[in-house]
Amino acid sequence: MSYKVIKISALIGVLFAFVSCKAENTSRDEDVAVSHTRDVFAMDTYMNLTAYGANGEKALDDAEKRILQLESELSATSETSEIWKLDHSDGEAVEVSEDTAGLIGKALDMCEMTYGCLDITVYPVLKEWGFTTGDYRIPETPRIEELLRNVDYSEVKLDGKSITLPDDMQIDLGAVAKGYTGDEILEIMRSYDVKSAIVNLGGNVQALGKKPDGSEWKVAVRDPFQPETDMCVLEIDDSAVITSGNYERFFIGDDGKKYCHIIDPSDGYPADNGFVSVTVIGKSGVVCDALSTAVFVAGTDNSPKIMSEFADYDFIVVSDDEKIYYTQRIADNFKNISSMPAEVIVID
Repeated sequence: MSYKVIKISALIGVLFAFVSCKAENTSRDEDVAVSHTRDVFAMDTYMNLTAYGANGEKALDDAEKRILQLESELSATSETSEIWKLDHSDGEAVEVSEDTAGLIGKALDMCEMTYGCLDITVYPVLKEWGFTTGDYRIPETPRIEELLRNVDYSEVKLDGKSITLPDDMQIDLGAVAKGYTGDEILEIMRSYDVKSAIVNLGGNVQALGKKPDGSEWKVAVRDPFQPETDMCVLEIDDSAVITSGNYERFFIGDDGKKYCHIIDPSDGYPADNGFVSVTVIGKSGVVCDALSTAVFVAGTDNSPKIMSEFADYDFIVVSDDEKIYYTQRIADNFKNISSMPAEVIVID
């Protein structure tokens, strides 16, 4: 790995278990300290939203509506969604909503900025491996090569709200949809003058401001080798913390090898480039979401190039030889509770 390494005595780890999401009522303003919570099942995941203050309940009502609206537009598996219509358009242009067009535009930008390590057109390959249905299998090499001929994000044509996919190409926004949704939820919170809120969208954690008592939120990150165990606790405010890992969805093949759901667009196989987990911390949920997938795919050899393009974001990566690397700016913001060695990295 081509990083400049500074060794320290701290130890850390990665994914998400959500902790300390509920602030104690220590604020001098009782209205601000009142918490409102909402549980929502959408986008195939359980979500928990917490907002503080007098307008918290109204904000949660609108946030829930927004989540369900985005799910209806962005799902790749619902036959009534705009993504489904695009994926079955037979090469014809499709007019979509502002949400869908905007998010596809953001996703294509991230595909370009990550040198194709993120590619939203890899969806047919993902399906071939059975990750969309649970009918897992190891495809034959000729079949993967056939599907890869239609994997190329640069062939997606976006003209305003009109989108055209080449015949036999399909897209999936799973690598950016929850991050975008988190961003939208926090915008709703701000519109109701909510100053303190935190949302957990199935592991994607995004915080608005600080806790009502003025302290930072605490978010636990899971051990990719023991996913039931937390490895470190990060302290954050006004930030997203999003992880991709090989322990989230995977199967063990007849060959005894572990295959995860994150597909490498370069060869059509589950990414196996040296990382088992990647966490990204930053202001934009959609960028963190995209980067967690892209850096995972890039692996030890190519990730520094991507990280250097996103200097405003921080990273925690866990290698397959059980070592942890994290960017220097967050060194004071996490508490290690793991047994793995950790090293601070400086991206040149």
